[in-house]
Amino acid sequence: MTDIERVGVVGCGLMGAGIAEVCARSDVPVTVVERDAEAARAGLLRITRSLDRAVAHGRLGAERREAAAARITVVDQIEALHDHDLVIEAVPEDENLKLGVFTRLDSVITGDHTILATNTSAIPVIRLATATSRPDRVVGVHFFNPVPVLRLVELVPSLLTSPPTTARAEAFVTGTLGKEVVRTRDKAGFIVNALLVPYLLAAVRMVESGSATAEDVDRGMVLGCAHPLGPLALTDLIGLDTTHAIAESLYAEFREPHYSPPPLLSRMVEAGLLGRKSGRGFHVYEDEPQRETATPARPR
Repeated sequence: MTDIERVGVVGCGLMGAGIAEVCARSDVPVTVVERDAEAARAGLLRITRSLDRAVAHGRLGAERREAAAARITVVDQIEALHDHDLVIEAVPEDENLKLGVFTRLDSVITGDHTILATNTSAIPVIRLATATSRPDRVVGVHFFNPVPVLRLVELVPSLLTSPPTTARAEAFVTGTLGKEVVRTRDKAGFIVNALLVPYLLAAVRMVESGSATAEDVDRGMVLGCAHPLGPLALTDLIGLDTTHAIAESLYAEFREPHYSPPPLLSRMVEAGLLGRKSGRGFHVYEDEPQRETATPARPR
């Protein structure tokens, strides 16, 4: 058990919805903030559909599904989070958007016990922490998509994060949510994306140069290296826009060519070919796109 009894999540796209779901399924009441009433309704629908899929696939009983759904509240006012124990920012990977959220949270949080966490994939945590008056209580808590399925969380304390904040966040993630934690220094990309993204970008460059088709690249890595998913199918799952944003963060920090977004990736993002959530990326998806709201939970 931990002292974190109420959680807030800012943003209810794919990541925010997944984080809210795992909290609710772990018996923790959670309040999710979206930018307006329409986005709040769409976010709640995203969560309930995921719960329904878990029931349909036998991963969740009907009674537990109802209990989890009852623990989730989706609103459009960030002030609702003023007294929560832990607030997790989960808006798109846009530094200015995230900075705005942390500035707004700093103005509405009233408790001196509240942890402010970011689910950023690559932005250094210290940049977000210094947008607040409480950088000692800001920490990176990076989940992976799909959140209800993948067990890993990267825990990223900044240079100013206090040891008690890090310990409380880790105790919640491991003890309450049942996830596995790896600790990493506050460098762009942390552990997983610093290793993964150059591999994904190399696959994009291979297609861009005409060396192979997307289908053959993915078949090669699945059948030849026993990967569960090829690199371009994985890029589609992550989202081409998210992959592009992570690559830009990595390149801005390290200035190494293998982190630079390939022109093909940039053009596809500009064209709205974002992968699974748009229905088309390096592959075409016939099922209903899981559209991410463009700018969830702008600070009000």
